[in-house]
Amino acid sequence: MACFTVPAAEAIITTVAEKIIKSKEKKMALSGAVNTKAESEVSEKITLSTKIGWLNKMLWGGSALLAFEHVWHGEVVPFFPFLTAVKDGNAMEMLHEMATAGVSMALLVTAVWGIMVGVVSMMEKKSKKTDSPAALAL
Repeated sequence: MACFTVPAAEAIITTVAEKIIKSKEKKMALSGAVNTKAESEVSEKITLSTKIGWLNKMLWGGSALLAFEHVWHGEVVPFFPFLTAVKDGNAMEMLHEMATAGVSMALLVTAVWGIMVGVVSMMEKKSKKTDSPAALAL
């Protein structure tokens, strides 16, 4: 009924966080706070704002697909109150679905994203070790 609203709410929060982090990263790059050696390492490393952007895309895409599915089945309508469960007096059932299915979906998407970020971090560390001067001398 309205389970898509939970991942959509998380997507709104992470979108705002991404914008804030991206502006802070830009300020740090412009202020010259990073020295030349660190600049080369930073350019190879994927930024936090990019990683959060991945989460945003996953959440927004999943929410849009779920919203379309609910529109397709007539659970969401283009007129007030928009959710047929509210109109039919099934608000408690809708809230239960949001608390169970919606939260579960949001947690699952976030967990998959966390695994993705962990794998990328391991790949970055492995790449950093193989690109080090000591490794190149071998």
